Amino acid sequence: MNYFEEHQADFLDGLKTFLRIPSISTLTEHKPDIRRAAEFVRGELESAGLAAELIEGAGNPLVYAEWLGAPGKPTLLLYGHYAVQPPEPLEEWKSPPFEPEVRGEDIFARGSSDDKGQTYILMKAVEGLLRTSGRLPVNVRFLIEGEEETGGEHIESYVASKPARLQADAAVICDTEMFAPELPTICVGLRGIVYAELHVEGASHDLHSGVYGGAAPNPLQAAAEILTALKDRDGRIRIPGFYDRVVPPSAKERAAWARLPFDEREYTEKEMGARELVGEPDIPLFERLWARPTFEVHGIRGGFTGEGAKTVIPARAVVKISTRLVAGQLPKEAEEQIRAAVRTACPRGVSAEVKIVHSAAPSLVNPDNRFIQTAAEAMRQVFGKETVYIRSGGSIPIVGLFDECLGIPSVMMGFGLPDDNLHAPNEKFHLPNFYRGIQAVARYLEMLGA
Repeated sequence: MNYFEEHQADFLDGLKTFLRIPSISTLTEHKPDIRRAAEFVRGELESAGLAAELIEGAGNPLVYAEWLGAPGKPTLLLYGHYAVQPPEPLEEWKSPPFEPEVRGEDIFARGSSDDKGQTYILMKAVEGLLRTSGRLPVNVRFLIEGEEETGGEHIESYVASKPARLQADAAVICDTEMFAPELPTICVGLRGIVYAELHVEGASHDLHSGVYGGAAPNPLQAAAEILTALKDRDGRIRIPGFYDRVVPPSAKERAAWARLPFDEREYTEKEMGARELVGEPDIPLFERLWARPTFEVHGIRGGFTGEGAKTVIPARAVVKISTRLVAGQLPKEAEEQIRAAVRTACPRGVSAEVKIVHSAAPSLVNPDNRFIQTAAEAMRQVFGKETVYIRSGGSIPIVGLFDECLGIPSVMMGFGLPDDNLHAPNEKFHLPNFYRGIQAVARYLEMLGA
């Protein structure tokens, strides 16, 4: 039995301690918990044998740590985040979100899979190698942040201003998922994002619909008209120029996706809990999820939404929207395309303004890169199956930032599962993946340093 097998109980105890910290980055009342989580990460890295520090700035603290005692060997930048999403609606949790509970082979808690559990994998893999041999086979730098769920302004400015300190050959990120249980998976592509608010204003104040209805502009109605002008019923985006830069997946990639084990009915009914799938009818599902841009509405605020009736024409409406971008698209260009389309679609009697909340570029990494090939082999050895390559429909802004500012590829070794309920009640992490993930990352470092 090796160190990683002997210390599984210790790893689980440490993960539970980490998960008990309600480090919700979107709520200001949790600022003390954000700091506690950052200090926990620093303490764990120092205990493992690295020089670690908190980096203060305009946002939440960054945790930086390094071990650079392998001259001539590759240097890896290990990234993760300690911030988590809000747990609401609380009534849907089977156990309290910040009281981790093991049921079967899964641990349930907010942040268990996204991303505390997977960040902890990186930390424990390095700890195990240092504890057993007193050194690492490669050089490592850790950069763990607390704003990934809220835009990440602090880490963006830090990475852009510290390329020399963060110099590395590749980044390693555990913040994605395996395509299916027992199937080791590396993600080679991520969609980018433009998240925005659409502000629509009509009269200077709310109006009585009986007295003014038929003459007064209605911002809620106008918002609906704008939205339907930007995306049709088949899911095709109608923003002019939006598809111009989209690069379709290669024939090789499409063929690989077609071989993935997949049950569309189970995906629809069990994983999503939906009646049927929607979207562009002439585009295959994986391509819609991984290689096509999207336009989604996340919330609409305006008018009267309480119990009972109130016949009011609201003065204003706010719509939260986002677009997911794919390889080739540029966030700034997409922002301007959205603004132009909204101006064109805006009905008479109202004004409409697009306010950008945050954006990030898409990314696509060549799977033939040696750092990715070695990671795939390490995962194959630990999981006992050939590693598959997928893209993800989600966005991890730091990947584009590492490419732009540091010029390095990101190796996305994910150990979550599709049904981990990310951002939803009853988030979980499959513990066998947690333990094998630690061993796979450790094996990866050993192979790179061999």
